[in-house]
Amino acid sequence: MTAGRFEAELALARDLADRAGTLLVERLGRVESIRHKSPKDVVTEVDHLSEELILGAIREAYPDDGIMAEESGVSGGRNGRVWVIDPLDGTINYANAIPIFCVAIGLVVDGRPSVGVVRDPIRSETFAATADGPATLDGRPIRVSAKALLSDYVISLTLDGPALPERLAWIDEAIRVTRRIGSAALALAYVGCARFDAFAQTDGLSAWDAVAAGLIAERAGATVTEAGGGPWLDLVLRTTSFGVVAAPPAHHAELLELIRLPGPSA
Repeated sequence: MTAGRFEAELALARDLADRAGTLLVERLGRVESIRHKSPKDVVTEVDHLSEELILGAIREAYPDDGIMAEESGVSGGRNGRVWVIDPLDGTINYANAIPIFCVAIGLVVDGRPSVGVVRDPIRSETFAATADGPATLDGRPIRVSAKALLSDYVISLTLDGPALPERLAWIDEAIRVTRRIGSAALALAYVGCARFDAFAQTDGLSAWDAVAAGLIAERAGATVTEAGGGPWLDLVLRTTSFGVVAAPPAHHAELLELIRLPGPSA
């Protein structure tokens, strides 16, 4: 299966995600340094080691491209190409030796996600997509959920805002169940292969969480938007946090309404 005009970039992203994932597994349970970036977020020395591995190879292969990485920020690039990298998504899981985390590598070209790779090194799984090719899991094409009823949906949900208990209760009544696995990029990629029927997070995401996984979900058939329903492409290089909703087209609009409502009387 070819990857069109982004075949070389996809191959590089796959290789780097695999190599970084191997590093993460080798050091799992042996974290030496945990630093709090915020009250709810941490970073380890392994995040930095993984990022250094990825950035070094990208700079060597594509020295004119820009880079947006979780730990080192934005650097270089004036050619309309920006690599967006999360060297370890699910750091809190990782720091506690919970084996649910991933490496996410995306490439944005002229404001559009064009390459996306999400590597789960524990399960030895690689989700991938390009803007002109299919979404795949370990090289096999994947598609979003085909469930007919929203009431059967299992959704990755992270909600904030007013009337939160009422809104959560209303959503729980409308779907089967919600889950949070501690890795936004992996959860969003799971929409692409229907492990999650949908993904909804109203805030707190960064570009490195969403670019690669959002492209994978979209190329697998999901409708992907920002949490208010607008184009998700407006978010892909944003330096502030945002929300994303990804779901099969048949139920995307309904899910958007559910996360907005304070309850059944609204």
